[in-house]
Amino acid sequence: MEKMAQLDFDYVIIGSGFGGSVSALRLSEKGYKVLVIEKGKWFTGKDFPKTNWNLKKWLWQPNMKLFGFFKMTFLNHVTVLSGVGVGGGSLTYANTLPIPKTYFFTSGSWATLNNWEEALKPHYETAYKMLGAATNPSFFEADESLRKLAKDIGKEAAFEATNVAVYFGEAGRTVEDPYFGGKGPDRTGCVFCGACMTGCRYNAKNTLDKNYLYLAQQMGVKILAEKEVVDVAVLGSKNGSDGYKIEFISSIGKKEKGSVTTKGVIFSGGVVGTVPLLLKLKKKSLPNLSDMVGCAIRTNNESLMLVTSINKNFKDFSKGIAIGSILQTSENSHLEPVRYGVGSAFFRTMTIPVIFSKYALLRLLGVLFLFIKFPLKLLKTIFAKNYAKRTSVLLFMQSVDSTIRLKLGKFTKMKTVPENGPKPSGIIPEAFVLSKKYGKLVNGIPFGNFVDVLLGTPTTAHILGGAVMGKNNFEGVIDKNNRVFGYKNMLVCDGSMISANPGVNPSLTITAITELAMCKIEAKTS
Repeated sequence: MEKMAQLDFDYVIIGSGFGGSVSALRLSEKGYKVLVIEKGKWFTGKDFPKTNWNLKKWLWQPNMKLFGFFKMTFLNHVTVLSGVGVGGGSLTYANTLPIPKTYFFTSGSWATLNNWEEALKPHYETAYKMLGAATNPSFFEADESLRKLAKDIGKEAAFEATNVAVYFGEAGRTVEDPYFGGKGPDRTGCVFCGACMTGCRYNAKNTLDKNYLYLAQQMGVKILAEKEVVDVAVLGSKNGSDGYKIEFISSIGKKEKGSVTTKGVIFSGGVVGTVPLLLKLKKKSLPNLSDMVGCAIRTNNESLMLVTSINKNFKDFSKGIAIGSILQTSENSHLEPVRYGVGSAFFRTMTIPVIFSKYALLRLLGVLFLFIKFPLKLLKTIFAKNYAKRTSVLLFMQSVDSTIRLKLGKFTKMKTVPENGPKPSGIIPEAFVLSKKYGKLVNGIPFGNFVDVLLGTPTTAHILGGAVMGKNNFEGVIDKNNRVFGYKNMLVCDGSMISANPGVNPSLTITAITELAMCKIEAKTS
């Protein structure tokens, strides 16, 4: 392909989540002409659904004409929850911004490439400031139940409030930009409705379209929504030093095609966006990509269980922010109570009681046995009114490491195969014990995703890896500065770059690593 005389952009960023948004702002500040291509839609407060029963506004499933912002990807070893839209995962995540423990910085394929804990420290501080991090000021019923559990297991000192990307201020009161000296949008104080993950309708959640992307647009960044990238090809030199041509199609409506040229490319579509695209490009237009593409994928060793109180005089578990408290249950694990807003009961259609066994048949028999032993209790749980008010979603995470590999499937778009360590499991002994103890406190039985219970797989909102860092292209897809081996001016800045198991919600870390990567790019000189 011939080199083009003039390129359309200096950088094209594929995806607008945490990595993409940071890249957009920092590159524009350095004088570069930047385009962000996003598969999903633009959303404002009025666009978000009141509950997750409004599938048309909530769920992203284009083949069913559903164009919301929440995506579920079912793979053979894991069910992945992710965000789609301008702002990526920030639209639907639970706002929490923890810094991982030392183990994360000293393990995995990136361990020897840098003193990561020290190198990232100032960038975590920048990320906190940009995302408007604040300590949750108010505990509600789900948090108090977790505090009781902490006391019962002798861990009361390990219970604390979360740091979250929420503007608290005065509930319901709108003020001028409190973060960026008037350069940002107006914000409104949180009303603690619990609906953070179905989209904040009250302008309190600090999503990326209210900070990084908002400021980037003021710097001239163009955002092209509802477009899906289908090809990235080199112009001229095989290593991409002459630039790239990016082809895309409309992701909603008629499949119109388009293309742009650019000096540099940043992949920021998240694991379920970036990794399958890279695998496809390696077979087609970017053959120099490392054979490590798709390797070292981690599920963050998570377990998600739902406990619904059947008490007649129940207390409201939906009140608060999505995750307002956290309990460090051991050196490498913690538990968080997650909530949805009033009326959001869609997930009850996808759950069955959790039974702990490594054998699928015994888990199935165990579920049947529960229905025989506690028929009334289970029926009350299944058909409970005010489901969101009665239900806590218990999110358990561990920093224990294991990996799987993502491949392109013959009959499905993607498939996974085991790689290192034990296969991911949604039924973690410690999590199961804790959920039963929590259930006793609120008079409920732990439920889980029916796929997880029947197949023994986990559901995770924090899939990571697939384009990890390494010393060379035999050990990773990118170097310590996020640059792709084999190609010039090409980077990966999203969850797929995470090269060890953080064991905590990773959004802050993705932000901080991308901030560091952008510092390594020189300002435009001409």
